[in-house]
Amino acid sequence: MFILAGLIDLEPKYVFVFLALSVYLLIIFLNLSLIMVIILEKSLHEPMYLFLCNLCLNELYGTSGFYPKFIYDLFSSSYMISYSGCMIQAVIIYSSFMCEFTTLVIMAYDRYVAICKPLEYNSAVSTKTVTKAILYTWSFPFIVGLPNVILASQLPLCGVHIDRLYCDNWSFAKLSCIPSNNINVYGFTLLGIFMAHALVIMFSYQRLLAACKNSAENKKKFIGTCGPHLLSLLNFTIAELFDLLFSRYGSKDFPGHLRNAFQVEILLIPPLLNPLIYGLRLSEIRKRLFQNYRKCMVQN
Repeated sequence: MFILAGLIDLEPKYVFVFLALSVYLLIIFLNLSLIMVIILEKSLHEPMYLFLCNLCLNELYGTSGFYPKFIYDLFSSSYMISYSGCMIQAVIIYSSFMCEFTTLVIMAYDRYVAICKPLEYNSAVSTKTVTKAILYTWSFPFIVGLPNVILASQLPLCGVHIDRLYCDNWSFAKLSCIPSNNINVYGFTLLGIFMAHALVIMFSYQRLLAACKNSAENKKKFIGTCGPHLLSLLNFTIAELFDLLFSRYGSKDFPGHLRNAFQVEILLIPPLLNPLIYGLRLSEIRKRLFQNYRKCMVQN
């Protein structure tokens, strides 16, 4: 059994229970609302909205690996987690981070084709292509993440205190009785893989900006559909960098509450802001949401 030491200093407990429960319910409501609108409205069964639906599904998947256990621990004042539970939590949370990034890459490619090659859009982003892209966003994170899990599971551990609110692979490396060079090397390999994905996004936006220079219609498309995507990308990338750098290089002398804030921001900010950004910025989704809200008000 491991001890999640980050939970020990969370006082008063009832305040954090209220905040965590409120945030988790809000995340479920916002993301589920967008998913249901996209599924139920046939006019929204287009690649861009299907990729958005996938992004919201991933937010629900990733946060399910943290909030239920976190809230339970606060209720029960238990800071313990089993070895298998810790490993599963690390897999869920970090596969969701990678899935989010791959989804944002696919969305960048979709916007690139829609604006730069509109005549080729229907053939380039067909139903078959969309299905393959969504499968890729889920399968690729698990395929590249599996070696990391195997390496972490083989480490002999000389401690039980995890100085975080949730489990991650780096925590296993820090508790290892032997040098964890293999995890370090593979971690930097993963970073390189996702930097390559970042280059795809940069290329897409460079081409998009070039295409929008001399076209008022393309500028409108860019602001309307690429603006939310860019905000989501910046929001997620900054949160992920904070988590990555702080988990590896953060000082233990840092105040406990600030350490916890850095750890949890990636499971708080993107899942809340993404549905709000897309729900408010994309006119088709905003229109359907308000229509459904009015229907509910009339019925009541």
